[in-house]
Amino acid sequence: MSQTPKPLYYIGIDGGGTRCRARLTTYAGQVLGEGSGGPSNIRLGLGAVWRNIMVAVDEALVTAGLTHADLQDIHLGLGLAGITSPTSAQVTIDSGPAFGAIYASSDAHAACLGAFSGHDGAILIAGTGSAGYIFSDGIGQSIGGWGFEVGDDGSAAGLGRAALRAALRSHDQVAPVSDMTREIIAELGGHTADVIAFVTTATPSDFGAMAPMIMGHAMNRDPVALRLVQDVADEVGRYIARLHELGASQIALVGGMAEPITPWLNPAARRLLTDAEQDPMEGAIFLAKGIGNGFASVDVSQ
Repeated sequence: MSQTPKPLYYIGIDGGGTRCRARLTTYAGQVLGEGSGGPSNIRLGLGAVWRNIMVAVDEALVTAGLTHADLQDIHLGLGLAGITSPTSAQVTIDSGPAFGAIYASSDAHAACLGAFSGHDGAILIAGTGSAGYIFSDGIGQSIGGWGFEVGDDGSAAGLGRAALRAALRSHDQVAPVSDMTREIIAELGGHTADVIAFVTTATPSDFGAMAPMIMGHAMNRDPVALRLVQDVADEVGRYIARLHELGASQIALVGGMAEPITPWLNPAARRLLTDAEQDPMEGAIFLAKGIGNGFASVDVSQ
């Protein structure tokens, strides 16, 4: 019996609320190209998300000397924020271009596969948004990841949101004023009307963009910033503790907030942390190879 030939190439996509990244490899794992694009949380709209994904894909293709004529020879693995069910995974796949095959999962699932090289493990994403995830015996379980409106505790966007609220409360003189609260309002235009104009159209990544400034004020012992950053660390610690209760003996903390928030964690949380073995793009490549499959896949090569 003849075996189905392996695809010539694989692309893994790590997509969050701020940007997406693509990595193109051979079956043996040789990296041929990488690229980056804009936000790819599917809640932003699948048309925009796929445009951003393809910007990243095209950049990787150009580096490898490939074109869209080669898409049929590529299996694509998607690890995207906002994918929360088989239905949302399938709708995402159905909206995309005609690759040889497409596999889709949450960004947390792909990150977990990467962190533990396709094996069981647990991760906590602390980036623009936040989500915890444990993968054991072929079954994944998420905690958090409910989105900016009702969640994203322990994230950059959550920190920015809390700091903006603190700045407005300080303006109303119902909470302490500090260098950080003054800077936030000044950076947005200097008036409360400017703040309201900002939040009217701001995305989670816009809120998250304030995190480095807030962390800087916390390092300088600004009292309001100190409290807010410690609140974020406490939320991260709660999720780590919950993942441990679910059976995780080691947890990889990943995302843009992972490194800056680690020193603020309680000792029990820090003891459970381990370094990720590989990054989320590699996790998405595992998906593209059919390893640790997420919610849905479509093989259009037949």
